[in-house]
Amino acid sequence: MDLTSLTLLVDILDAGNLSQAARKLKMTRANVSYHLNQLERSVGVQLVRRTTRRVEATEVGLRLYQHGRSIQNELLAARETVSTLGQSLQGRVRLSVPSGYGQMVMADWLIDFKRLYPGIVLDVLFENRVDDLIRDEVDIAIRVMPEPPQTLVARELGPVHYLICASRAYAQAHGLPTQLEQLRTAPLITSGVMGRQLRVSAYLGQERHEVELEPTLISEHFPFLRQAILAGLGVGLVPDYVVQDAVKTGEVLTALHEYRLSIFGTQLFMLYMPNRHQTLAARTFIDFILARASTI
Repeated sequence: MDLTSLTLLVDILDAGNLSQAARKLKMTRANVSYHLNQLERSVGVQLVRRTTRRVEATEVGLRLYQHGRSIQNELLAARETVSTLGQSLQGRVRLSVPSGYGQMVMADWLIDFKRLYPGIVLDVLFENRVDDLIRDEVDIAIRVMPEPPQTLVARELGPVHYLICASRAYAQAHGLPTQLEQLRTAPLITSGVMGRQLRVSAYLGQERHEVELEPTLISEHFPFLRQAILAGLGVGLVPDYVVQDAVKTGEVLTALHEYRLSIFGTQLFMLYMPNRHQTLAARTFIDFILARASTI
């Protein structure tokens, strides 16, 4: 068994299937399969179980994977140490952030980070999907969800609070909801998921209520939702950061304050892969974001 074969096993199991590993390694699928077969032949045991869509480690394969991952991380750390000697902090961080929170809250953080560390390349994706970090080659993802995936490292960034709100002009003309059930028929402005019935969970103390929603305007682009609320098109159901400045000035009014509301979850998490080598640039970015989030 050689080091190349061991790291190949790590890449295959990280990718989850041979085709994805081949794309990452810029090899043919047949070539990846050949090298895996040669490795299994050299050790005399099966290392992965193959299905049509995925590969999973056997017990021996998992032990070799852990050794290979440790070696790979040490090699990457050594290369980084050599390449950064005598230089300012450099590197690349590929980041995935929610479209609303990323643009309306984190954008200023990212700009401040770049000013502090101009040598670090930030590659920022604005998206709301919870995807495979390996498949998208994302180092760090920020997501709103009820519970983080158990397969990822999750660092809490804080709670997300939802508001029922409307512009002052809309409230004066039509009134604000005074009962939760009124959200069913209100001209609702909110985000949603295509092909999925939208529901809001509302908590009054320990008591949970759920209401199905039929919004009049749906978008994953929160700055647009904010604009629609300010234009008086209806009642907004959005995270507080979308309209908090307008609430402070009185331009937007809120309702149903006694309820804690949730659509997609009430907790914000920073997610990244376990056992993957974190570069100094990535570690610096993680510490920076955790510190900024703690000030909110």
